[in-house]
Amino acid sequence: MKAKVGDRIIEEGTHVGDHRRIGVVTGVRHDDGTPPYEVRWLDSGHEALVFPGTDARVEPAPARND
Repeated sequence: MKAKVGDRIIEEGTHVGDHRRIGVVTGVRHDDGTPPYEVRWLDSGHEALVFPGTDARVEPAPARND
Protein backbone atom coordinates (compact mmCIF):
# COMPACT_ATOMS: atom_id res chain seq x y z
CA MET A 1 0.00 0.00 0.00
CA LYS A 2 1.29 3.46 -0.92
CA ALA A 3 -0.27 6.87 -0.35
CA LYS A 4 0.56 10.54 -0.55
CA VAL A 5 -0.75 13.61 1.24
CA GLY A 6 -4.32 14.32 0.14
CA ASP A 7 -5.21 10.70 -0.66
CA ARG A 8 -8.08 9.10 1.21
CA ILE A 9 -7.83 6.04 3.42
CA ILE A 10 -11.02 3.99 3.49
CA GLU A 11 -11.44 1.36 6.17
CA GLU A 12 -14.36 -1.01 5.81
CA GLY A 13 -16.09 -2.25 8.95
CA THR A 14 -15.11 -5.80 9.78
CA HIS A 15 -17.93 -6.64 12.21
CA VAL A 16 -21.70 -6.38 12.00
CA GLY A 17 -22.65 -2.83 12.92
CA ASP A 18 -19.23 -1.37 12.09
CA HIS A 19 -19.32 1.51 9.65
CA ARG A 20 -16.93 2.55 6.92
CA ARG A 21 -14.39 5.19 7.99
CA ILE A 22 -12.90 7.68 5.59
CA GLY A 23 -9.84 9.75 6.37
CA VAL A 24 -7.56 12.16 4.54
CA VAL A 25 -3.83 11.50 4.59
CA THR A 26 -2.20 14.59 6.14
CA GLY A 27 1.31 13.18 6.47
CA VAL A 28 3.46 10.38 5.09
CA ARG A 29 6.48 9.27 7.11
CA HIS A 30 8.36 7.38 4.39
CA ASP A 31 9.58 8.76 1.06
CA ASP A 32 8.25 5.69 -0.75
CA GLY A 33 4.67 6.29 0.48
CA THR A 34 4.42 3.21 2.68
CA PRO A 35 2.64 3.22 6.07
CA PRO A 36 2.23 4.51 8.67
CA TYR A 37 0.20 7.58 7.69
CA GLU A 38 -0.99 10.61 9.58
CA VAL A 39 -4.75 10.69 8.95
CA ARG A 40 -7.59 13.08 9.79
CA TRP A 41 -10.84 11.11 10.05
CA LEU A 42 -13.71 12.91 8.33
CA ASP A 43 -16.44 11.68 10.71
CA SER A 44 -14.78 13.01 13.86
CA GLY A 45 -11.95 15.31 12.81
CA HIS A 46 -9.65 13.18 15.00
CA GLU A 47 -6.06 12.93 13.79
CA ALA A 48 -4.16 9.69 14.27
CA LEU A 49 -1.16 7.71 13.16
CA VAL A 50 -2.60 4.86 11.09
CA PHE A 51 -1.11 1.50 10.19
CA PRO A 52 -3.74 0.31 7.66
CA GLY A 53 -4.91 -3.28 7.85
CA THR A 54 -6.23 -5.62 5.20
CA ASP A 55 -9.66 -3.96 5.40
CA ALA A 56 -8.24 -0.62 4.19
CA ARG A 57 -7.61 0.84 0.77
CA VAL A 58 -6.21 4.10 -0.61
CA GLU A 59 -8.06 6.30 -3.08
CA PRO A 60 -6.03 8.95 -4.90
CA ALA A 61 -6.67 12.60 -4.10
CA PRO A 62 -9.15 14.28 -6.45
CA ALA A 63 -7.51 16.07 -9.36
CA ARG A 64 -7.15 19.80 -8.88
CA ASN A 65 -8.01 22.30 -11.60
CA ASP A 66 -5.73 25.26 -10.85
